[in-house]
Amino acid sequence: MNIAIVGTGYVGLVSGACFAEMGISVYCIDTNEQKIFALRQGIIPIYEPNLDNLVLRNVEAGRLIFSTDLRDALTDAVIIFIAVGTPPDEDGSADLSHVLEVARTIGRNMQGYKLIVTKSTVPVGTAEKVRATIAEELKKRAISLDFDVASNPEFLKEGNAIDDFMKPDRVVVGVDSERAKELMTQLYKPMLLNNFRVLFMDIPSAEMTKYAANAMLATRISFMNDIANLCEKVGADVSMVRQGIGSDTRIGNKFLYPGCGYGGSCFPKDVKALIATAQQNGYVMQVLEAVERVNEKQKKLLFEKLKAFYHGKLRGRRIALWGLAFKPGTDDMREAPALVLIDSLLAAGCEVVAYDPVAMDEARRRLGTKIHYAKDVYETVIDADAILHVTEWKEYRMPNWEVIRRAMHTPLLIDGRNVFDALDLVGFTYMRIG
Repeated sequence: MNIAIVGTGYVGLVSGACFAEMGISVYCIDTNEQKIFALRQGIIPIYEPNLDNLVLRNVEAGRLIFSTDLRDALTDAVIIFIAVGTPPDEDGSADLSHVLEVARTIGRNMQGYKLIVTKSTVPVGTAEKVRATIAEELKKRAISLDFDVASNPEFLKEGNAIDDFMKPDRVVVGVDSERAKELMTQLYKPMLLNNFRVLFMDIPSAEMTKYAANAMLATRISFMNDIANLCEKVGADVSMVRQGIGSDTRIGNKFLYPGCGYGGSCFPKDVKALIATAQQNGYVMQVLEAVERVNEKQKKLLFEKLKAFYHGKLRGRRIALWGLAFKPGTDDMREAPALVLIDSLLAAGCEVVAYDPVAMDEARRRLGTKIHYAKDVYETVIDADAILHVTEWKEYRMPNWEVIRRAMHTPLLIDGRNVFDALDLVGFTYMRIG
């Protein structure tokens, strides 16, 4: 089977490489000529463990082809995945301009039956817009060609995306024709053989499933952050509370860890988009609006704790920042809590020295010379007035605390991810969440 994936961002590139690994011939299409040239040389534009080896192996095997022209793929590929970006508009709704431009290109150039599948995270009703756009282009050409549309949302976790794709919890597929269902069944046959769940449903339900899943996870995070903040007020320990409720099988223990806010490319964007979709349909998502408010407030919590410790006198203080990416396992800094924290620290007159195992280049691209960049955690703490722990990278877990304490001006550690043990921190003032 031959397929094409339009968009070589996080979703498109991972999906393309994984489909190729399953033996499928994959065209990966992107209009960015520099990115395509680099990918042909084996240079991966994102950090994802083992993705570089997967791409190189399948390029060398001839199963993974990179191109800037979708027309190159339309002759051979029967299934066309749309995996381009859907950034939020000013009102929070998803910008579908890139998705619909791909649909226009398909409509202008297809010569036979195609199945067009939205892989991008898109609002309910997008598949119908794609269908209408292709039909309009075919009408302009005065030809009639059969085609189907489908929805196949992704559920990849950055830092674990390859395993998530190859060994998924579930694959969700929205179709409205038997022909589309047969093609998608054939595509995912290796997963069916391995007894992974491939869930077929109608297209609007598939489109909604992706948003509902991310909104639920975001809600759990904000709920636990709210509980953690209340724990501090009443003298409870949120770690004990988390264990207590997580042992309830109706609740489970996933996504019950309090912290300094969620970020990344999915949760913030998808929560905003779902709120906007509701507004467009005359409904108010009261819970999700609260989820978003809690998260934005939580991103400022570490700064507020630091400010309270120093009684508001922060100008000239040197602050060590451990972690820049929104989560471990990625260099992604989109909507990262670290960005909000850095803005607050700089506005208060602090000097910021940061270290992240993989996000340093991305931080330099975003922040330039606004902060200092260290080669490791030990360099960040020299003469520091505080450590702010933002991203829970494993390499931060067991440093030499005595060396760090002696290097600091004031041994203060504010733990935004609740991973350290106060018993290990002799001589430190240790603050955590909840």
